[in-house]
Amino acid sequence: MTDDSQLASPLAEALTHASWRLRRASVKELAPLGLTFAQSRVLRILARRDEPMRIGDLAARFEVAPRSATSMIDSLETLRLVERRADPTDRRSVLVGLTADGLALMTRIGEVRRASAEALFGRLSPAQQSQLLEMLTALTEPDEGCGTGPGASDAGAGGASASDKGTPAAGAVT
Repeated sequence: MTDDSQLASPLAEALTHASWRLRRASVKELAPLGLTFAQSRVLRILARRDEPMRIGDLAARFEVAPRSATSMIDSLETLRLVERRADPTDRRSVLVGLTADGLALMTRIGEVRRASAEALFGRLSPAQQSQLLEMLTALTEPDEGCGTGPGASDAGAGGASASDKGTPAAGAVT
């Protein structure tokens, strides 16, 4: 019988490797589109919204400084994937949302990501996929104590984060 404390390290290692595998596949898929992994994360955050969002809120959601979010929006605006507009309720704030080109690209990225996720998660039965989704959802709930130990670092602009809520698994990748 294995002690639960002995499972923590191999679980962390396996989850890290699965995450890296998904990220490497994503980087390969995004390269021909001229996008970085971080840019695609910003686009996904915006795509999940029914309305434009403040750049400051985007920065908080993306877990970066507002200046970094502004630079990211600058690059995506140059690609004509996002647009800025004044916030009608707060003249000091700027709203950002996807353009028609950005929405079309997110549809295309969603199809590619779905195929990649299906290739990885297809090794699992539907019941295992459901169970894994349930477990990963529990692990990504906000927890003040998680990630505060030795060697902890924040996800920053490039990494996946626990606050990237709503990230579907298996066949529901967007």
